[in-house]
Amino acid sequence: MHCMSGHSNFVSCVCIIPPSDLYPRGLIATGGNDHNICVFTIDNPAPLYVLKGHKNTVCSLSSGKFGTLLSGSWDTTAKVWLNDRCMMTLQGHTAAIWAVKILPEQGLMLTGSADKTIKLWKAGRCERTFTGHEDCVRGLAILSEMEFLSCANDASVRRWQISGECLQVYYGHTNYIYSISVFPRCKDFVTTGEDRSLRIWKQGECTQTIRLPAQSVWCCCVLDNGDIVVGASDGIIRVFTESLERTASAEEIQAFENELAQTSIDPKTGDLGDINADDLPGREHLKDPGTRDGQTRLIKDNGKVEAYQWSVSEGRWIKIGDVVGSSGATQQTSGKVLFEGKEYDYVFTIDVNENGPSYKLPYNITDDPWLTAYNFLQKNDLNPMFLDQVAKFIMDNTKGQTLLSTSNQFSDPFTGAGRYVPGSSSGLSTIPGADPFTGAGRYVPGSASNAVPPVGGVDPFTGMGAYQSTAAKVENIYFPKKDAVTFDQANPTQILGKLKELNGSAAEEHKLTEDDLIILEKLLSATCNTSAEIPTAQQLQTLWRAVNWPEDIVFPALDILRLSVRHPTVNENFCSEKEHVQFIILLLKFLNPKGKQANQLLALRALCNCFVSHAGQKLMMEQRDEIMTQAIETKSGNNKNIHIALATLTLNYAVCLHKVNNIEGKAQCLSVISTVMEVVQDLEAVFRLLVALGTLISDDTNAVQLAKSLGVDSQIKKYASVSEPAKVKECCRFVLNLL
Repeated sequence: MHCMSGHSNFVSCVCIIPPSDLYPRGLIATGGNDHNICVFTIDNPAPLYVLKGHKNTVCSLSSGKFGTLLSGSWDTTAKVWLNDRCMMTLQGHTAAIWAVKILPEQGLMLTGSADKTIKLWKAGRCERTFTGHEDCVRGLAILSEMEFLSCANDASVRRWQISGECLQVYYGHTNYIYSISVFPRCKDFVTTGEDRSLRIWKQGECTQTIRLPAQSVWCCCVLDNGDIVVGASDGIIRVFTESLERTASAEEIQAFENELAQTSIDPKTGDLGDINADDLPGREHLKDPGTRDGQTRLIKDNGKVEAYQWSVSEGRWIKIGDVVGSSGATQQTSGKVLFEGKEYDYVFTIDVNENGPSYKLPYNITDDPWLTAYNFLQKNDLNPMFLDQVAKFIMDNTKGQTLLSTSNQFSDPFTGAGRYVPGSSSGLSTIPGADPFTGAGRYVPGSASNAVPPVGGVDPFTGMGAYQSTAAKVENIYFPKKDAVTFDQANPTQILGKLKELNGSAAEEHKLTEDDLIILEKLLSATCNTSAEIPTAQQLQTLWRAVNWPEDIVFPALDILRLSVRHPTVNENFCSEKEHVQFIILLLKFLNPKGKQANQLLALRALCNCFVSHAGQKLMMEQRDEIMTQAIETKSGNNKNIHIALATLTLNYAVCLHKVNNIEGKAQCLSVISTVMEVVQDLEAVFRLLVALGTLISDDTNAVQLAKSLGVDSQIKKYASVSEPAKVKECCRFVLNLL
């Protein structure tokens, strides 16, 4: 046995990362209560590296192609990792994310949450939310590129289409279902849960129920050979097989049956239905064969209630435990304490804080203290951070009393039978808020940078030195791009004419004087290089008043801003530490997809032109997350000029990111490229996105891997055969060569 260690608290999930050129034997990833993910090589007990970023327990992991790893956490977020870096954070769920899966189609990911929903993500953005479960979603399993399964605390399994339709609901478990796994090369599956059972489903029916000598069967996994591995709350891993060669010895099977027969079953769990001991038949009831595999029968023998399960394969009833607490004793004879009409061994009074109310905590020695603590916190809407304290209080005050020997028992310390509900009325913890501009599902990057010197080529965007196609070997003159692309075309006379026309009909509080109009004319002249004058503070103040006009008349003022911000003086003024907040708020306001398209276009072009000077570049990079999150919303329209401006903004970010090699920033841009590629039709916009893509992945193997995992290569292949303009085809082929 090989033991690995690296976490400072319990490990809650394990995942295999497939073999790669760098790690031909693959890697093992573990998520823990210490908020970290440890990644191990097969032969080293210490972590190869530790992934930090989550703010609470990491409870689910899934690996994908090209080294990607998806993690889910109690902090309500999922994170996408590539090697040792966080690429993107998926926000949108309102409670803990218990289950994550990477789908076979590149770029698609699933998350299941305690908020009862499942979300489908593409390239880091929420594409669809699946609703139907009535309690926490605990497990996910992939059937095909188009279908998946989910299980939940509502004791149901659901089969879904990626398109959103629920195809089937399966019932069989009598309590929470914790885990689900699919048999190889078919749609049959297995589930485990809080009802002490492993259930095997074939053709949509539960064909076999295997009881285990533990209340909670936390996890299951189907191996490639069809064997089923399960882990339970008694700390034992068991493997079940159909293969005669791999079947355990008769002694081992008898030992398992003896252990199962000695199990105590608490009737309060509901696993066996309502039990009235006085109405139960005797042992003669077992002479009749069962009608289906897994059928349970209760008998009364010498005053004891025993539970049996029918085995079709063996043609006999197998004892699965003694039912305790079903004798109907009174409070006086049993020494129990009544609380809310039920009997308990203890009923504690818990004071969470000095000024707050007291809470009653009922507890039986047959209960798991961790499960009881979790249920107590959930019922009273208390902060889950109190879990350790409450569980320790129970154990200290019951002196460790349990029913039968539990020295070899291990209880799950992070879920119990109670679902996790983050947040609380106690105000002791905070949960990251949603993006103030878009709400749910925004990308939140990590941080890192490694300088990589840029390599340059001739600019194919301008008329100067335009590329001419030849029959000779084509040279890559497209990327990596070194300089920002700007929008310089202008007709100052027309812009001023429109400004004056709209000024005439403006409300009095917005109207500009004749002097103001002359000032703006001089500013336009200075910034369009038709004079040697330097823009003055008065001119910039007048421009600021104009760009704050009402939305329906502001566009000529925005056009002046778009041209002016290319001038170093104007760029420094609006993008400086002092003024940049109001400047960014103004431009983001105009990116509202429900607003006027002319304003969206000019705001995007103004943002692109900010990149010409150092102050503008610094501001754009500092505000990248907010700007890109808002800018991508403008893709929804069919305006080709807006699409070109959005592609140019992405390209300018790619230029800056290539210089500093910020992989988190690159991840966001790759996500934007993947998303925008799906809607753009204009080939100039496509070309600029291709140049942005090529610039992002040049000289960066991590970025190449991430682009592959998002499925960008399959998105752009069709452009390799475009005949005109030739630059689209050629640039696309250069990008595909890197991928």
